[in-house]
Formats: sequence, C-alpha cells, structure tokens
Amino acid sequence: MTSREDLLASQTALSIEDRERLSELIAEWQMLADLSFADLILWVPKRRDYQTWPEGHIALAHIRPTTAATVFTHDVIGSELMWGRNPRIDQALSQGEIVRDTQPEVIGDLLIKEETIPVLFDGRIIAVISRHRDAVQMRSASRLEINYREIAHNIYRMVAEGNFPVHNAIYRAESAPRVGDGLIRLDGGGNITYASPNARSAFSQVGWESELENHILGEVFESLSQSSHQPTDEPWRIIVSGEQLRRADFENSRGIMDLLVIPLTQGPDRIGAIVLLHNVTELRRRDQALVTKDATIREIHHRVKNNLQTVSALLRLQARRVEDPIASAALAEAIRRVASIAIVHETLSTSSTETVQFDEVYDRIVHNAIELSSRPITLAKDGSFGIFPAQIATPLALVITELIHNSLEHGLAETGDALRAEIIRTGETCSIAIIDNGEGLPEDFEWEQSSNLGLRIVRTLTENELKGTIALKRETGETWAILNFPVK
Repeated sequence: MTSREDLLASQTALSIEDRERLSELIAEWQMLADLSFADLILWVPKRRDYQTWPEGHIALAHIRPTTAATVFTHDVIGSELMWGRNPRIDQALSQGEIVRDTQPEVIGDLLIKEETIPVLFDGRIIAVISRHRDAVQMRSASRLEINYREIAHNIYRMVAEGNFPVHNAIYRAESAPRVGDGLIRLDGGGNITYASPNARSAFSQVGWESELENHILGEVFESLSQSSHQPTDEPWRIIVSGEQLRRADFENSRGIMDLLVIPLTQGPDRIGAIVLLHNVTELRRRDQALVTKDATIREIHHRVKNNLQTVSALLRLQARRVEDPIASAALAEAIRRVASIAIVHETLSTSSTETVQFDEVYDRIVHNAIELSSRPITLAKDGSFGIFPAQIATPLALVITELIHNSLEHGLAETGDALRAEIIRTGETCSIAIIDNGEGLPEDFEWEQSSNLGLRIVRTLTENELKGTIALKRETGETWAILNFPVK
C-alpha cells in the first residue's frame, strides 16, 4: 500500500468506500481551490470506529490555487491536530455544518480567514475541508472573483450535502477544462449570467461577436453550429442545459471547444450550472497532424516493403534464367538481404511508432533461413531483443541475416546441426552471439583479407551503422560471432 493508504488504515475508521469517495474529491478539488482563491486542506478524523469520539484530525491532502498566491509555503500533509486545537474543524465534523464568518488570523505576513466544510458521504461526515484565503484580497473583489466565490459556495454546500463530486469518470479526466481556461455561469433555465474573459475570448474565436450574458447558452451554440456539418446526438440546448454532468466537443469552421457541464444543486433542486470550456483548436489540429503524419509514415513503410518484395521477385526471376552457379548464388544472397530489409519495413508499417519488436523480426529471419536448408537444424534462443528504433533494426536485421546464413552454409556439423542465439541487453548496450557447432573459421582468418561479401557487409554495418564491434572466435567445438553495440 501507499503511505496515504497506510495512514488511513492505521489511524482512521474510513471504509474502502469512504476512501474511494475522498479520492474522488481529491481528484476534483483543484477546481474548488481555483474558484475559492484559497488553499484547501482535507482533514480526516483520528478514531478506531465511527462510535468512538475522535482524538483529533490528520491532514490527508493539500491543494494550492492557480488563481492566487498560496497561504502555506510548507507542506502540511501528515500534520496532526488534537481535538480542541481547531474548534472550526471540530464543529464542522461534529455538527455537519459549514463554519463561515470566522475572524481572520495572522499567518506569517498575511491575514488569513479560515472556513470549514464537512464532507458528507453515505449519511456520515467522513472528513472536513479547511479553506484558507487572504482576507485583505477579499475586500476589493472584482466581478470575476465575486462570481467564482459564489460558485465555490454552491459547490461547498453540495459537498456538505453529499452531492459533490458527481460520480462520473469523465469528470475526473486529466484533460478536462480548468477554471482558468474559461468559465460560464448558468441559471436554472440555461441562461448565461456570467462569462469569464477567457470564455468570452474562446467564443469570439469560434465566431460569436456579441455579448454572452443574458443569452441562452444552447441557442448560442446552435447559432454557431449552423455553418458546421458536425453531427450531434442531441440538440445543443439539451447538451449544455446543465441538467446533468456532460462532456462534449463543439466544432465549427472557426475552431473547436472542449466543454464540461457541471450541474449546481441545492438540496433536491437544481439551481443552475457552470460550464468549463477550453479552446483546443490548435491542440486538436496538432493531434490530427500527428495522426496524419503517423499514417503517412506507416503507408511509406508499407510501400517500401511492397517495392522490396517486387525487387525480390525480379531477382528471383533473373536467378532462374542464370545458368552460372556462382551468379545464381549471388542473386540468391541478394534476394535474402532484400527480404530481411522488407521484414523490418513490414513490421514498421503496422506499428504506431518508429520502433520494432525485434524478437518477431528475428523469428521470421530464422524461419526464412531454415526453409532454405535441406538438413534438420536444432534452434535455441536465450534472452530477448526487445524493442529497437528503426535506425537500429534495419542494419541489425541484415547483420543477423548474414551471420545466420554464414552458419548455415559453412558453420554446421554434418550430424547434429545446432544453431543458437544468446542475447544480453542492458539499459545502454546490447550483446548478441550467434553460435554454431561447425568446424568454424580457419586459424589465419582476418577480416581485412576475407573475400566473403557477407562478412564484409556484417563488419561495415556493425561499425558504421550500429557503432559497435563484431568478433569471431572458436571455443569448445563451437564458433561464436559476437556483436556488441550501444542502444540509445
């Protein structure tokens, strides 16, 4: 368990359902802090069960506003208050009432006013929110601040009545609009009573040129959507009426807005709603450009793979017409190399990123190689390649292809043929050994003097493309080709 869960389990009477409810609240309360221009602290009572009087309170969570300066520069999570040290928190917990109109207190250089809100869930007060804000700043509140605080008071009352947060996963999405992105306040009939400057700016960008206030929000959207071909399952009057929690996108030829509609209630009655909105035109266009780019790249890999397969087919036709065995063998090697590159591009054409799951590529390379062999071969593999970027996967596929075919042609014993690969991959390096049980290389073998084209390709690709090293050695009746290269 996490430290927070340990704290709750050892010192509180909270049930699993209570903890889940508090987690939902914590996921929501950045909005509350921003609307309140205040720091919020969530206190849970210390007690063994709900029949026991609390010993005090523990600070479970703390959130700072993005709309005002913080009151607490230090972290208060984990702090404890004995019962009686803070009568406001005690009163909110014991009486289940919001405690306001308290006298400000000096904290550091600031005059701070504290209010406390009980958190009701399943008929019980399971925690208390303390709200701390600058009393001096409150004396000269702007129209925006007045509306934000009135909305905050409504939501705090919903918390005390057990009606907030609204239980819905879309509400807790990290990408949801925030208070600072734009806010519209609606009355019970869906009429706009206040629009923040950012909200007015967002509507201006999608084509609304008049004032927003005193208009019905649904009619505003319907007017803006007349030139749009965006289909909607319901009329905009219903979507943004505020009757229920909704998440929607509005799009027309001028832009795109992400909308979050949150109903405001008082007891059983709905008294209005707030709409948080964010102009996401550039973000969505950028996302669409990335999707288009990814699709284009995958299509390019697909076409490269098809072209390489065409080249292989042409080389295969040519090989059938060649009578010279040396020329025929050379063409066969060329076909094999082209096929190895095609395998990488085929993998990239189905990948959402420019990376390759190389174990799949290796398995196909080995399968293709074994099909050309007339003798039964025992295969083994120890370790995993994992994922490589395309700039590593392509030369590596060619190197492994050459090493495997070199073993099949020159390195296997007449009986009991065996071929295995050993892979050791760390965070920064990869070591690959291709091992066979054949006679191996002559004792006087030297890379510079070798006429084997495959081995020359191996060395060139290893040193120039992979920035690694290749070594061949004979050990206990086996020939080892050991490849080392960095992984970035």
